[in-house]
Order: sequence, then structure tokens, then C-alpha cells
Amino acid sequence: MRVAVGTENPVKVEAVDNVFSEAFEGPVHVVRVDVDSGVPEQPFDVETVRGARNRAEAAYSDGFDHSVGVEAGLLEFPLLETGYLDVQFCSVFDGETHSVGCGPGFQYPRVVLEKVLYGITVGGAMELLTGEEDVGERMGAIGILSGGEMDRTELTEQAVLMALVPRVQDVA
Repeated sequence: MRVAVGTENPVKVEAVDNVFSEAFEGPVHVVRVDVDSGVPEQPFDVETVRGARNRAEAAYSDGFDHSVGVEAGLLEFPLLETGYLDVQFCSVFDGETHSVGCGPGFQYPRVVLEKVLYGITVGGAMELLTGEEDVGERMGAIGILSGGEMDRTELTEQAVLMALVPRVQDVA
């Protein structure tokens, strides 16, 4: 099976490879494809799902069985104290249809969210607060904020698996 992933981020590519290799029999060959998400660098609400879908469609071409787009963004939840959850969405595309899933959501500490609402990306806010560069290409904000209990690879794997649910088991 050949799978294109619409990103240059090694964490997202690894997560897709891990999940597809577990979900399907036979060898899985994952290729990263640098594409534009078509949404702001820090997406909010529906832009997050749109970014995942756009990435999957842009990465797809003949010779691939599937393409995958993963996008993390902030979803507004007014009932929460901070008002937002960070959620990753994944779209799996086969050239005709999308299946979409998401991973677990979490709230950022106020100090992070304030910077993001001011116009800085989550990655930029985490870099300012921790002094660590390229956090999103390693453990991610979730790795730092959870004290290492979950990293960005694991978080992304959950979104990818949820997007594969309609494709893995034929229940009809």
C-alpha cells in the first residue's frame, strides 16, 4: 500500500506510518508530500477540518492508494474556562471520498492561549515560553504540557486511527 502524507512534519508522517502499518496487512510505504493547507498557520474551528481535507487532497496523485492530511487547531468551546480545546483532525482520501476523525482535545494554560489569541501560533507560543525550538516536530506542546505522559506522535496516531475507522472493518 502506498500512502501520501500532506506534510513535511516527521511526527505526523511517523504517526501515519505507525497506524496504517497496524491497520492493514502487507507492506505500507508512506511518502511525505509538501503541500499547502489552504488555511491560516494557526487554524481555528472549521478551518482545522478544512486544512486536513485540503492537505489530503493536495497530497493525492495516481500511484497512491490513500493520502492523509493532519491539521491541529483550536476549537471554540464557550463553556470552558479558557474557551478553546486543541484538537487534531485527520482526513484520509482515496481519490474519491474522505473519511475524517479527530484525536482527544485539551485546554492550554492561559499563558499559552493568550499568546495564540494575540496572533502567535501554538508552536511559537511554546517556543517563547520554553525556549525550545521546533517543539511541534518532536514531542509537541502536549508532550511538554502533559509532562511526557503523551507526545505528539501518540496524539496524532489517535486522530489517524479515528479517520480510518470507516475503512478498516467491513461490517455490512
